[in-house]
Order: sequence, then structure tokens, then C-alpha cells
Amino acid sequence: MDGEKRLTLHKKIMTQIGIIAPEISLYSSENKEVSLKDYAGKNIVLLFFPLAFTSVCTAELCGVRDDIAAYDALNAVVLGISVDSPMVLAKFKSELNLNMTLLSDFNKEASTAYNSIYDNFVMNMKGVSKRAAFVIDNNGIIKYAEILENAGEIPNLEAVKETLKNLK
Repeated sequence: MDGEKRLTLHKKIMTQIGIIAPEISLYSSENKEVSLKDYAGKNIVLLFFPLAFTSVCTAELCGVRDDIAAYDALNAVVLGISVDSPMVLAKFKSELNLNMTLLSDFNKEASTAYNSIYDNFVMNMKGVSKRAAFVIDNNGIIKYAEILENAGEIPNLEAVKETLKNLK
């Protein structure tokens, strides 16, 4: 059943492919304001994740960290986004030696704009980011979108890289 839910949701989100990516402006783990427009001319990978220091989020971001050269070679910048505060994200980034920008969506604006937010997460937490991946091309158009209902799954990062390859 989970596979069916994932497939159905992926089909639903496909309608977002081809639209201009919603502009976001968030604070990084370095307390600097970062906007998508700051990366004009580059491809962007947005990785929404539920919460820092959780097992699946750690595995996902450490996997991307270890493969960052592949994203660099594809003219892509990776931005990790969660509802954690910039201070929590700074500690998470430091402890895991993450080599990507982490952005705080504390006010849940980006997660909402990208339809990547749980109304109700575990332990009755409200407004936590869903695990999701988006590829935005160097013209600001969404070329790949995957939003997962099951926070225990990781987006198809091979499909993300394949999308990036096709943008060259």
C-alpha cells in the first residue's frame, strides 16, 4: 500500500513540473538570509526533511554529503530545508560535517508553498516538513518533484541526479 500511496502522490505532484518555482527566502544555519534568486544560473535541488537529528534525515543528508561532488559536477546547489531553527540546523550541520546549505523554514512558509508540510506529524506535532525533493533548473522552472507521505522513505536521489543530467 505504501508503494501505491507514493506512486499516486508522485503523479499528483507531477502537475507542478514545468511551473516557475515559488520564490523563498529563509535563514541559513549561518544566520544569513538566502533566496532562490541568489542561485541564478545554477540548478537547485531542494530537499525538505522533517527534523534534524532523526535517523532517516541523518541518513539522507549524510548520503547527499558523501555524494556532493556529483551534484557539483551537474551545476547544482543542494539546499536542505526543515522547520528546525537556524541554531538547531547549525548544530546538526556541524556535528554531521554537512557540506550543503541548511535553511530554517521555522515559519513554515516554504514547506507550505511547496505543498510539503504535514498537518499532523508523529507525537501530534503540527506543521513539520514532509520529506520531499525538487529540482529547479537554472531558469527557475521545476523539473522534478517528489513529495513523500511516509517520512521513513528517502526521495529517489538517482532520479534527481538523472533529471540534473538531462538539464546539461
